Amino acid sequence: MTKRILTLTLFVCLLQSCRSFAPLPPPLAVPGSTETLIPSSTPAPLPTETPLPTPTITPTPLPTTDRVLIVSFDGLRPDAIAEAEMVNVMTFMQAGAYTLNAQTIMPSLTLPAHTSMLVGTCPAKHIVRWNEYVPQNGFALGTDIFDLAQAAGMQTAMVVGKEKLRQITEPGSTDFFEFIDKTDKIKDTSTVERLAIKQIQQGFDLMFVHFPDGDLVGHEDGWMSRQQLRAYKRNDELFGLILQALKANGLYEGTMIIITSDHGGHDTTHGTDLPEDMTIPWIISGPGIVPGELSTQVYTMDTAATSAFALGLPIPAEWDGTPVFEAFGMPVDQFRKSGCGY
Repeated sequence: MTKRILTLTLFVCLLQSCRSFAPLPPPLAVPGSTETLIPSSTPAPLPTETPLPTPTITPTPLPTTDRVLIVSFDGLRPDAIAEAEMVNVMTFMQAGAYTLNAQTIMPSLTLPAHTSMLVGTCPAKHIVRWNEYVPQNGFALGTDIFDLAQAAGMQTAMVVGKEKLRQITEPGSTDFFEFIDKTDKIKDTSTVERLAIKQIQQGFDLMFVHFPDGDLVGHEDGWMSRQQLRAYKRNDELFGLILQALKANGLYEGTMIIITSDHGGHDTTHGTDLPEDMTIPWIISGPGIVPGELSTQVYTMDTAATSAFALGLPIPAEWDGTPVFEAFGMPVDQFRKSGCGY
């Protein structure tokens, strides 16, 4: 009996000894928890940061230009502005962007140069090289600034001192066209400023105004003569009346005004590639214009392109002119075209 008890005791001890080497049971899962236990040797991941939204830069839109007025003082050399005491033009220079080194085209003549100014191309494209009114020659080739404005439903007008400027654009492109003198002589039966003021009162979107007197007197008495300078001073006073009309009719603040010329002159003539003939002023003032002297080389073809840009009109690919972006405080266009290759 004693031997059986000892045998049973040894068997129980042997069973307990074997249980001490059994593997541990897996951890009990906590109801409702999905957390997975990570061994202490693996580092915990850093908390994920929510990226901040990238700010969107919206360019500041240019102030609205409701209309454009282009004023050409025929034959005006840049050095005549101060000599003639053109007070209104000088005031615009101080308030706007300007250059006294803009360049016209060859031939530096009234009709070809004004055509390049308003059609935006060199003579090789618009083909106007004649300088008299020749109706059988038709009109300049290409899409001009008046064509673009008409297509956009804008009101257009041309008030000029010489009938030959009719050949710049077809009659269908201008709602109003009138010239002052049929013979290119100083015998006006009406006045440029009166016709321009009437158009201001009726409303316009694009208007071209041409003062012929300085050129006519230059051919009679010479460029930079006392007589020519007096003519330019008088034209400047008439230009002042146009400005007063814009203000009186509540149109001044929304009007972009470009003041320029078709060519200069020397002795009693022009038409050559002399600097006196080729160099013209170019002044712009109005909504969004940054005052100061321009570093951009401006060409007369740029007048059409800048006007189109200000009015939000498309610029034809064939144009040789480009907008003078610097005047609007924009970066200088490094790829702008470089004149007509003279």
